[in-house]
Amino acid sequence: MNLTDTHAHLYWDRFNEDRDDVISRAKEAGLTRILVPGTTLETSLASVKLAESNPIVFAAVGIHPTDALTWTERTKDELRRMARPPLPKREGTKVVAIGEIGLDYYWDRAPHSVQKEILQEQLSLAEELNLPIVLHLREKNDAPEGDCATDLLEMLEKWVSSLRLGAHPLAKCLGVLHSFSGTGEIAKKAIALGFMIGVTGPITFKKMSQRREMIASLPLESLLIETDAPFLSPQPKRGKRNEPAYVRFVAEKIAEIHGKSTREIAEITTANATRLFNW
Repeated sequence: MNLTDTHAHLYWDRFNEDRDDVISRAKEAGLTRILVPGTTLETSLASVKLAESNPIVFAAVGIHPTDALTWTERTKDELRRMARPPLPKREGTKVVAIGEIGLDYYWDRAPHSVQKEILQEQLSLAEELNLPIVLHLREKNDAPEGDCATDLLEMLEKWVSSLRLGAHPLAKCLGVLHSFSGTGEIAKKAIALGFMIGVTGPITFKKMSQRREMIASLPLESLLIETDAPFLSPQPKRGKRNEPAYVRFVAEKIAEIHGKSTREIAEITTANATRLFNW
């Protein structure tokens, strides 16, 4: 089976004792690509090093909105150097996206104005480097809709409009709303702009019927599957540490929802990821 996990934080210390085994199990499960997104300068560098040492691992670099206050004058330059190192090392770079970036009104660890400012800085970096973005969106109280989605969509609409006006090639492969937990209306607005929707383990939970209905209403060509490991373990692994091999449970549930085989969903979502990240 040809599976892809488009979001796994494999640098977390919860993988320190068996990281190589985790990647081996992913290969045995049929995974051909794993994207590891950074959330800080340190974890972004860790994701790059993991990608350099593992053929199926690729990296994204960025500053998560909950870490927006760590941004300094040198941060953008550091991210740029990770994504596009000097030659000859640049020829082998495996950084395929800017992320994990976005807005987070759940934890509120940085003022919303600061989060927006740092997001805008990273949108401009993605535009400069012609790299898609991996977006985080989390509402206050984990609501399905609210100010966070409104503010994020407003920023993305302006950014996409600017890209299209300038005939920027990135306008054709923009990015993904990772681990999406919002409404179908928000998802469809994002898809209309050109973004993909990331689907994670909670879609397998018994009480998540509304989320399954939302996924049923979306085109398969706009879906990616991901674990968000070590978080959000799907059934039947709920309560345990998540890992890339478990992405197959997400694929199985989407297959059930859309009336397809798991193999078909694996192929479609892997093709979607290849189109977006160009790996």
